[in-house]
Amino acid sequence: MSIRRIALTSAAVTLAFTTLAQARPDTRAMTCQQTQALIQSHGSAVLTTGPNTYALYVRQYSNACDWSEIPAVAFVPTRDGQCLVHRCREPLYTPPG
Repeated sequence: MSIRRIALTSAAVTLAFTTLAQARPDTRAMTCQQTQALIQSHGSAVLTTGPNTYALYVRQYSNACDWSEIPAVAFVPTRDGQCLVHRCREPLYTPPG
């Protein structure tokens, strides 16, 4: 493989990852109402919450979580302050048996 081909492949991969990161909605650029509406309309959404952070957020009553997880309260930064949303988490208490 030539050095030119390696450089072109590397540039294509970098561009693909940059495009994917830019395509993810950023909660800091939206209002709380817009963020909650986005999650409600899609059922779940992967949202950027900081310069290097993102996560999956779900509806309060959602089947988007793994079987062992539940939607739990979380807060994300939005243009108008902190916003209540839900993330999948392991329950704090697991009944025996």
